[in-house]
Amino acid sequence: MGIANVLALIGGVALFLFGMQLMGDGLKKVAGNKLELVLWKLSGTPVKGVLLGTFVTAVIQSSSATSAMVVGFVNSGMMTVTQSISVVMGANIGTSITGWLLCLSMLGKGGGLLSLLSTDTISAVVAFIGIIWLMFSKKETKRSIGGIMLGFAVLMYGMAAMSDAVAPLKESEGFRSMLTMFDNPLLGILVGILITALLQSNSASVGILQAISVTGAVSYAAAFPMIMGMGIGASIPVLLSAVGAGRDGKRTSLIYLLINVFGTVICTAVFYGANALVHFSFMQNDNAIGMVGIAMMNTLYRIAAIIVLMPFIKYLERITDRLLRNVKDEKKEETAAKSYDIGHLEERFLENPVLALTQSKEAMQRMADLTENGLFRSFDLIAHYDEDDANSVIESEDIVDHYEDMLGTYLIKVTGKELNHEQTLETSLYLHTVSDFERVSDHSVNIQEVAKEIWEKNVQFSDAALDELRVLDAALRRIVGMTFKAFETGDLELAGKVEPLEEWIDNLCQTAKLNHVARLQTQICTLQQGFVFNDLIGNFERVADHCSNIAVALVELHADSFDTHEYLSGIKSRQNTEFQKLYEQYSQEYAFMS
Repeated sequence: MGIANVLALIGGVALFLFGMQLMGDGLKKVAGNKLELVLWKLSGTPVKGVLLGTFVTAVIQSSSATSAMVVGFVNSGMMTVTQSISVVMGANIGTSITGWLLCLSMLGKGGGLLSLLSTDTISAVVAFIGIIWLMFSKKETKRSIGGIMLGFAVLMYGMAAMSDAVAPLKESEGFRSMLTMFDNPLLGILVGILITALLQSNSASVGILQAISVTGAVSYAAAFPMIMGMGIGASIPVLLSAVGAGRDGKRTSLIYLLINVFGTVICTAVFYGANALVHFSFMQNDNAIGMVGIAMMNTLYRIAAIIVLMPFIKYLERITDRLLRNVKDEKKEETAAKSYDIGHLEERFLENPVLALTQSKEAMQRMADLTENGLFRSFDLIAHYDEDDANSVIESEDIVDHYEDMLGTYLIKVTGKELNHEQTLETSLYLHTVSDFERVSDHSVNIQEVAKEIWEKNVQFSDAALDELRVLDAALRRIVGMTFKAFETGDLELAGKVEPLEEWIDNLCQTAKLNHVARLQTQICTLQQGFVFNDLIGNFERVADHCSNIAVALVELHADSFDTHEYLSGIKSRQNTEFQKLYEQYSQEYAFMS
């Protein structure tokens, strides 16, 4: 085997890895980039976890990528360690699918008419169609399918290049003698670990073994321990993905290693113990294994290992708990959770925008809930001041401030990634509204401070002033509830009902200010009452304004534009429209006593 063959082998491996990545990326896009969400939301039981882990890994062609995703889920609190174990088990099975795909390269080896079905012919046709769709189609789905087809063709060409590069070794006795050393299970396992650790891909390692098998020099006895070792070697990139993760994230990456180590130990003991008693005929050195045989052995070994280990999921979790016990970290994480009640925005998900935005949406929703609860609690303090409730409003505002800082930084990072049109709009929505939620929370603290002043100075409002505050309280609870629910559900119809109410609240606030000036002039209310009353009205007005901003952002961004002035001018200028009807309705529901 000369230098040209070595270079051809390296080039074949490169094409193989690139084709696998290209095909996996295309498959994820065709699936709507929702595979990660499916994996997270539906992996509730061990059986579901295994099946979903198998399916997702088969699609994205990488057990390491699936397991690294799961590490991110656990680290961000979106998945428990127990849930992650079954998914990782499924990933071990799913990675064997690539081996079966590579068996297609055997098509057309018989010559004659079957040569029309050869890998070269099929790959050429697939590549031609794929590149046309990828370059010239305007539909995103068709372009993604073109990417899948091109990835498949590159994968097959890479496999063919590897097979051709090692073909001269068929006649090499030295090469055959070297492979017989791998009949030793321990040595075969170590070689499998080394190859996969270097390539960072279990599928690629199995593919190379399949390419070498065409020489007829690979025996069952040599292939089996190497396949087991390749599973352990695939743990290296998963362990690296957990660097910087929290304790549970590290535990999940360790589980991937333990599953493969325990699977190897158990299968080695059972299989070679049975072989010593029965003497399996296919384990003799003169029995060569082909590509199909390697794919079959790889799949059966992985399924058998998972079946054996599934009843011991709880024990695997306990082992990782013991191995990564760190009291200081536990106390630190517990303290942080109590202080902020906030999930970590996982940096690992930035490469998967759908996950990054799902995390952001959940954080935005928690932020909105805190804001709403804090605001309504501050309303209650006006009539019945309580020190504990007041402190709760302040604490909520501190947490909301933290959310704004965290989300703003994270969303800016998301904008730097490759996003589709819908993801770009979603990111813009969160960036436009996160500051409005924070400002509403600020106003809740302002209202709390006014309520404290009312309590400390024993300020007593007139009946007319109390009625105005009561009406505004009810209107504000209505507009905040509508706005925050519209944001949570994406209900554009509900969002469209916010602006008429905001317009009426503005009218109420202006009327309340004028009425209070009149009461001051007639000395029905004192100057001290006037200051706190105006402070409350000013905060009420600003809260309604921020609700309007959030609702407008929802409507406009879903309409694929963001011209607030044009939108507001448009809905207010139309006569006898839904806006006018709602405005009249709100004016009747929320009216001051005459």
